[in-house]
Amino acid sequence: MKKYSFLIVLLIVASCDLVSLKTKKTVEDKPIATVYNKHLYMKDIKVLLPKNLSPKDSLVIVKGLINSWAKQELLYIKAEENISEVNSEEIQNLVNDYRKSLYINGYKERLIKQQLDTIVTEEEIASYYEENKENFKVSEELLQFEYVHYGKNFLDKKETIAQFKSDKEEDKEDLERHLLNFKSYRLQDSTWVTFDYLKKKIPPLRTETKESLLKISKFIQKEDSLGVYLVAVKDVLPKNATAPLSYVSLRIKQIILHKRKLELIRDIEKKLINDAIQNKNFKEY
Repeated sequence: MKKYSFLIVLLIVASCDLVSLKTKKTVEDKPIATVYNKHLYMKDIKVLLPKNLSPKDSLVIVKGLINSWAKQELLYIKAEENISEVNSEEIQNLVNDYRKSLYINGYKERLIKQQLDTIVTEEEIASYYEENKENFKVSEELLQFEYVHYGKNFLDKKETIAQFKSDKEEDKEDLERHLLNFKSYRLQDSTWVTFDYLKKKIPPLRTETKESLLKISKFIQKEDSLGVYLVAVKDVLPKNATAPLSYVSLRIKQIILHKRKLELIRDIEKKLINDAIQNKNFKEY
């Protein structure tokens, strides 16, 4: 008996869930706005609603979306009613051209994805750089720098400062043994960066002028509430100087890939024309 009672309860629960689902579906299928014979449904605007909104805010946003949709539909209907046949034909031609462009560009991108060689060697980058050096001038000053940042309770301050100032290889190696004790650091790094990047990494330098910082300096010490910064500006590249290869290598790679892409498109189009002529699908009169 208990077994049958349990089955009855399950059937009742299942029936209630089914009714609930049907009710929900009916609500979702019911239009929330109508303009002439065009309908707007809740599912059409659901994706536009931000999450975790209060019911009041949701109502305001939904009303705004409905009004926006209604205005677009009404303007479109009035435009269709009042536009001349000449303009209508012109618009249809523009629509057809746009549709054609979407298909062509989609097809080209698919072929490019399949056929484009995306491997660019270091030799290719270096060769392009040497041939086009004059095109790679820096628009702002660049610099190379090193720094270490440690807390105010750091115990080996004197030793670290001495090692940071030193040019000896063994001192540099000893300094790197303390890396885990630093809050942050940048050592043995020859990457060229901008003046703004330096200020971002070393907050106490944000009040310094560009002129005072863009000097080769073996040692600068600054402090703030987060700790102590030891900074060394290793080299400076003036504005309008030829950019180092390391600074522009990524841009050169993109240029090479873009040129390959254009050449591939030209080859695809040329082959397409030749195949059409050969198969008598293209004739000139």
